[in-house]
Amino acid sequence: MSRLADATESIQLGMGRQLLAHADDLIPDTPQGELRFLAECLTGALRDALRIADSRGRRLKQLN
Repeated sequence: MSRLADATESIQLGMGRQLLAHADDLIPDTPQGELRFLAECLTGALRDALRIADSRGRRLKQLN
């Protein structure tokens, strides 16, 4: 289960990095409609990253 969580974390964080890089390229010259879509994708990636962080935090607390 731990390996699955690690793999999922790696994929989700990688997706977040890719979205942020894409945002850096798009934001300066992007019409409003596309910015909304990008913001939705970025917030989804952030939600996933926070979920991972919360899960890892709970597991670490159980070890102490």
